[in-house]
Amino acid sequence: MEASKMKKIFIVTGEASGDKLASTVISNLNKLNSNIQYLSVGGENLKKLGIKSIYDLKEITYLGFTNVIFNIFKIKKKINETVEAIENFQPDILLTVDSPDFTLRVAERVKKNNPNIKTIHYVAPQVWVWREGRVKKIKKFIDHILLLFNFERTYFDKEGMSNEFVGHPLLDEKDDKAIDINQVIGKNKALISVFPGSRKSEIEVLTPILLQTIKLLNQSNKDITYIFHSTKEYSSSIQTHISKSELINCEVISDDKIKFHVLRKSIFAIAKSGTVSLEISNLKIPSIILYKMNFINFLIVKMLVKTKFANIINIAAKKEIIPELLQGECNPKNISSKTIYFLDNPERMEEQIKETQLILKSLKSTNSSAFKAGSSLNKFL
Repeated sequence: MEASKMKKIFIVTGEASGDKLASTVISNLNKLNSNIQYLSVGGENLKKLGIKSIYDLKEITYLGFTNVIFNIFKIKKKINETVEAIENFQPDILLTVDSPDFTLRVAERVKKNNPNIKTIHYVAPQVWVWREGRVKKIKKFIDHILLLFNFERTYFDKEGMSNEFVGHPLLDEKDDKAIDINQVIGKNKALISVFPGSRKSEIEVLTPILLQTIKLLNQSNKDITYIFHSTKEYSSSIQTHISKSELINCEVISDDKIKFHVLRKSIFAIAKSGTVSLEISNLKIPSIILYKMNFINFLIVKMLVKTKFANIINIAAKKEIIPELLQGECNPKNISSKTIYFLDNPERMEEQIKETQLILKSLKSTNSSAFKAGSSLNKFL
C-alpha cells in the first residue's frame, strides 16, 4: 500500500506511566492494523515500539501546582512546540494519554485549529476527585474518551459525551513466563518491594524517608531485602542515595519484566500513591501507601479534592482498605511501625488481600483493556 494511504496517529503523553499505558494500547492496535505511521511525545516504552518522540519526556514531567506556576512559561513553550509538531504531522487521530494539565491543553489547541483531527483521550481526568464541571469543557474538544473505571461513565453519560469503559491495563492478565530472579537479586531472602515514585521531585522527597525507614526495620529483622522499583532514568540517583545510606540490603531495578517478577515474589510493598497500587493489589501483595508533597501544594490539593482518600482502591471501596500515610504521617517511624504490624500479623495481610480482590473485580473489564482501547482507536481510523 502506498505511503499516502497510510493512517497517522500522534500520541501525546506527559509522564512515564502514560507512556507505559500508551505502549500497551499501541502494541494491540498494531496487531489489528499495521498500516499506521506514528509520532509522539513519549518515553522509553513507545520508543521500544519504534515510535519517535519529538523531545525528551523529562522536559515536561513537572510535578505539583507550585512547580507548574514557576514553570508556566516553559510549559507554554512546550505546548506551542507540540501543537506545531502535530499540525505539521497532520494525523488522523490525536491520542492524548493521562496528564490532563498538559495533554488536554494540547488537544484543545489542536482541535480549535484543525477540527478534522479526531481527538481521543485515554484515562479520564479524575472528575470525581476534582471538578465535575470539567466534563462540559472537555466535551468541546475531545471526540471520545476511554475510561479505566466503570463508575466514571456516569459523569460522562450525564453530559452526553462519547465514552467507553475499557478497563485498566495494569489489571490485564500478564504473560507469566517465569524468570529466575535469584540471579538478579542474588539472595534467597524475603523481599519487600519499594516504590519511591516515577518523578524526580517525588523520588527526592521519598527516597531518604524510605531509607531511614529501612534502617528502623533492620533493627527488628535483618533477613529482608528491599527492592526499589525505578524507571531507567532515575535508577542511578536512587542508587546514589542507597550508597550514601550504607545499607547493604537494598537494591534498585528498572527492567519492567524483572520488576513484575520481583513484585510477585514480594511479601509486602511500600508504595508512593498512584496507579502502581493497582498492580500491587492485582498480584495479591499486601501494602501501605505513602505520599508527601510540599506544604503549599498540599493546601491547594486539600481545598480542591472532594475525596477522603488518595488511593483508587480506597476511593472505590469508600473506606481505607490499604493504609495511607500522607504528609506529616509519612515519616520513618510511622512507616516502619505500620510495616512491622502487618509482618507480625499475617491474618491482617490476608484480610487486606481479600478486600482488595473484591474491589478489583468491580474495576476489571471483560476483555483485555489494551485490546479494547486498541480496537476503539482502529474504529476511528
